[in-house]
Amino acid sequence: MAGRQRAVATLPTLMRALKTNINSPSSKLPNTPLPSLRRAFSLYDQINLIDNVPEDQLRFQGYTDTGFTVTGKNYEGSVLCIGNLILSWTPKTFADITADSLSIFQTVRPIPEILIIGCGRYIQPVNPELRQFIRSTGMKLEAIDSKNAASTYNILNEEGRIVAAALLPYGVTS
Repeated sequence: MAGRQRAVATLPTLMRALKTNINSPSSKLPNTPLPSLRRAFSLYDQINLIDNVPEDQLRFQGYTDTGFTVTGKNYEGSVLCIGNLILSWTPKTFADITADSLSIFQTVRPIPEILIIGCGRYIQPVNPELRQFIRSTGMKLEAIDSKNAASTYNILNEEGRIVAAALLPYGVTS
C-alpha cells in the first residue's frame, strides 16, 4: 500500500516534467515526412502471379453465357475442376447439383480443402443435404456466381492450394 501512495504522490510531478519537456524548444523534432511504408512492404513488384503460372496449371481465362475458356481451350457447358484436371460436368441448372453429381469427391485423393460452386449468374443458397454431403467429404464450401468462382479458383490454385470448382455457365440463372 505504501508503494501505491508513493506512486500517486509522484504522479503530478512526473506529469509536469513531461509537459515541460514536450513544450521546450530543444525537444521539437524536425518536421520531416515519414517514409511511405506502402512501397517498402509491397510485394506487387516482386510477385506477379498472372505471368508466372506454370504451363500445366489450369487457369480460367474467360467465360461466356454458355461456357469457359480454360488454359487456352474453350469448354461448353458446366465444368468440374479438381486440382489441375478439368472434366465436363452434367448439371445444367443449380437444382441439378446434387450429392450424386459430386460423388467423385468420395474417391478423389488428396481431398481438396475447398469446393467452389459457381452457381451461374446469381448466387444461390445451397440446400442443407448437399452442404452436409460436402462437409462429410472433408471439404469446405463456397457458393458464388460463376464469374467470381472462376477467379477464386485461379487465385487459390496459383497459391498451390488443393482446390476444386464445380461451375455452371455464367448464363444460367436458376
